[in-house]
Amino acid sequence: MDLLNQVITNASNYLWNVVLIVLLCGTGVYYTIRLRFVQVRKFKEGLIQVFGHMISGDKAEGEGEMTPFQSVATAIAAQVGTGNLTGAATALLSGGPGAIFWMWVSAFFGMSTIYAEAVLAQEYKTVENGEVTGGPVYYIRAAFTGKFGRFLAGCFAVFIIVALGFCGNMVQSNSIGSAFVQVFSSRGIPVPPLAIGLVIAAAAAFIFLGGVNRLASVVEKMVPFMAGIYIIGSLILILLHAGQIPQALRMILVGAFSPQAVVGAGAGITVREAIRYGVARGLFSNEAGMGSTPHAHARAKAKNPHQQGLAAMISVFIDTFVILNLTVFSILTTGAIESGMEGTALTQAAFDTSFSGLGDIFVAVCLLFFAFSTILGWHFFGLVNVKYLLGDKVCRLYSLLVVAFVVIGSVLKVNLVWNLSDFFNGLMVIPNALALWALSGQVVKINRKYQNASAAESQKK
Repeated sequence: MDLLNQVITNASNYLWNVVLIVLLCGTGVYYTIRLRFVQVRKFKEGLIQVFGHMISGDKAEGEGEMTPFQSVATAIAAQVGTGNLTGAATALLSGGPGAIFWMWVSAFFGMSTIYAEAVLAQEYKTVENGEVTGGPVYYIRAAFTGKFGRFLAGCFAVFIIVALGFCGNMVQSNSIGSAFVQVFSSRGIPVPPLAIGLVIAAAAAFIFLGGVNRLASVVEKMVPFMAGIYIIGSLILILLHAGQIPQALRMILVGAFSPQAVVGAGAGITVREAIRYGVARGLFSNEAGMGSTPHAHARAKAKNPHQQGLAAMISVFIDTFVILNLTVFSILTTGAIESGMEGTALTQAAFDTSFSGLGDIFVAVCLLFFAFSTILGWHFFGLVNVKYLLGDKVCRLYSLLVVAFVVIGSVLKVNLVWNLSDFFNGLMVIPNALALWALSGQVVKINRKYQNASAAESQKK
């Protein structure tokens, strides 16, 4: 078992530290140039696409089962998980504060990648048994016809089911269980992890078995609530240490190009480490290019693929430039980075500096919402691919298996499971990215078509 774990770890490290950084960043840069910095030019329109229907009360147009806001909420539910609390902390410790600059860079280019994913998800979505569905397996088949296309699509489906549906959800439930056990045990209250796992599993099962409509209804309410709570708490903490914000910014910007000037030569962190950990953790957090969130965007009632692409960009912005940055500045402005803590404990240490006795509870509650919402999103993404491979008959069995894995994950922390999740996460990127490159001309064509139509419509008004 130890040998297998080491092999998987080495393979995963190579994927995330070499192959995927080049592949995903290259894809983001390529699309940014070909789409003429769509993430900058059309950012305001993206905000309107996501939140406009909520403000105006107008019904979303197009064929689908979710509003643009619900689709983005589902995407964010999957993106904003333990990575936003632990991923940022890991990047800070392993790559120094400068790693955060490279997180920003990867997220900026990732916004154009996720635009392309959402456009293709909408363009190649289909109706099966009266239900709108779509995702990478469908546009992979469009990009590569014949046996090769079927093989790539099948590989992607298997990878995402294992990576997110099973292993990934074990990781999320384990994080929730660990955080709450820590909170209760520090107060002398013994709570078995199994009890926490059963509660999480029961809530998840109720939503799973209610179908896509129940999922959409839950996440559109949960995501704004969980994000709002964390944003308010983090802003209060950061404002209490507002005098340290300039120093935190200096550490990030200087550390991006000269880590030794910030962390000291003795830490052994180089520019290469800053880039590697910043880009890898950033990509893992916002999932741009991984092929997960297109499943949600395919279901949206969008007027055209271009509009849903604009909405998708906002999910990356919220995940990285809002939620993840709040964690980063909470840690840096409070000086918690010097505490010697790691992962979620480091974030808890930051909040404990000003909310003594309550900081660990606040972070644990936020982690509960973040990780639980990710469980919901990842189950759904896996479900679409189970249907693609095996049909509707096994969907309930798949959901019950995910519930079982959630329970097991809450009580069993196995390094192999974490490493398998990372490894299969990396593998699913490859067929998705190949399709993004193969269909880039189609994405550009759609972008120009609907931008020109929008411009013509504006001139008439």
